[in-house]
Amino acid sequence: MSEKQRCLLAIHAHPDDESSKGAGTMALYADEGVRVALVCATGGEEGEILNPRMDKPGILDRIDEIRKAELQTACDMLGVAEIYMLGYRDSGMPGRPSNSDPEAFTNADPNEAVGRLVEIIRKERPEVVLCYDESRGYEHPDHVRVHEWGTQAFKEAGDPELHPERGEPWQPSKLYFFATFNKSRMEALHQAMLDEGKESPYQGWLEQWEESGFRDPEINARVDVGDYVELRTKALLAHATQIDPDSWWFAIPDDVIRKVYPWEDYTLVTSTVETKDLEDDLFLGT
Repeated sequence: MSEKQRCLLAIHAHPDDESSKGAGTMALYADEGVRVALVCATGGEEGEILNPRMDKPGILDRIDEIRKAELQTACDMLGVAEIYMLGYRDSGMPGRPSNSDPEAFTNADPNEAVGRLVEIIRKERPEVVLCYDESRGYEHPDHVRVHEWGTQAFKEAGDPELHPERGEPWQPSKLYFFATFNKSRMEALHQAMLDEGKESPYQGWLEQWEESGFRDPEINARVDVGDYVELRTKALLAHATQIDPDSWWFAIPDDVIRKVYPWEDYTLVTSTVETKDLEDDLFLGT
């Protein structure tokens, strides 16, 4: 019997989330021969046209189709082998009428949504699953559901008593939460820009950190993706309707990021294998 190919499964809410959280990690492991699979819960239908260059007649009418095409382009760049679209509707930002749409992800039947995630986990048999934390400070309904239901699916995928119709049980070894927006990263990049005599896009964020509701995540895994910073930027730009190339996302040059903070950070939530205090490889121990 041939040795099983290692697999990483990332669960995201909308097209473009995969390029703003953990994109370098996916590209790194894909290059190392790991099978990288991605779940996208919604089509991102509620996304606004944030790039003035794409604000043209007819674009908004085809936003679902366009955002899926953008996702495919970005994933091709990052080496993603399989994209699973759950097919739910984008719930929109908190407090919007779209939150009440019966087709919205936030209103999905929990058992059905978790069961579908369990089925994907059992099919892909990943050692590592990436998901969202509690989203303190950015409580988008779809991100909250990805956190809740993705975490639940991780736990239930290995239980033979649960979801028997969803395939043979498989227990992934490790569950990580993305720790993309953390204060130490912002402070490092903020100071690097000030040292070069340039304006920092993080000035306001840092001044209002406490008031914003953000909670600094625990970081116990840090992956060096310095060689993939430019690719990560290109993948994000592939989401042309959502990402303005002149926006704050790109205020800090790639070479500064690569020099000052070439890592993508994670919180290790659950592990069935031995780990260490600060990992540099998400597959450590598997």
